[in-house]
Amino acid sequence: MSHPILNDMQSRMNKALEHTLHEFGSIHTGKASPTMVETVMVEAYGSTMRLKECAAISTPDARLIQIQPWDATLNKAIEKAIQQANLGFNPIVDGKLIRIPLPEMSRERRQEFVKLSHKLAEEGRVQIRNIRRDAMEALKKAQKESHLSEDDVKRMEKEVQTATDKFIKDIGEHLAHKEKELLTI
Repeated sequence: MSHPILNDMQSRMNKALEHTLHEFGSIHTGKASPTMVETVMVEAYGSTMRLKECAAISTPDARLIQIQPWDATLNKAIEKAIQQANLGFNPIVDGKLIRIPLPEMSRERRQEFVKLSHKLAEEGRVQIRNIRRDAMEALKKAQKESHLSEDDVKRMEKEVQTATDKFIKDIGEHLAHKEKELLTI
């Protein structure tokens, strides 16, 4: 049987996993990806907006990110924002396009990104464990208030632990994949 406590826990764990995977996606592996620049904040029209909200971002090949602003007057603002984001990229304005050739990554840089990946994975695992703790506390509270029987609580605690193990395993698998991606180019 499904229970609101378990549904809430499942939803929160999914969000934590998605967040961790999004963070992994923003790590530069030497292969071009739109996620590397889409959250760069650009000064446009008197406010600040994410790059993906004011331009089309594509990767015509593995070593190039191409940005096509919807308004050509934003070219300079986008170039400046990318330089200020301190991503280690040097954007080149080419007419209506902005091209970002990706530099070769040194061994040391790759190792730094592997360390960052491990840190992000650990943050994701901690989030999952915190959600597990919240779900366990909610189950105990529901039992005290006589909403759930002891058998139901025991069964649901097993479901909580199974879900926790699954999400932590998923993060581990994605970390291993990211590490392999970073070190084998």
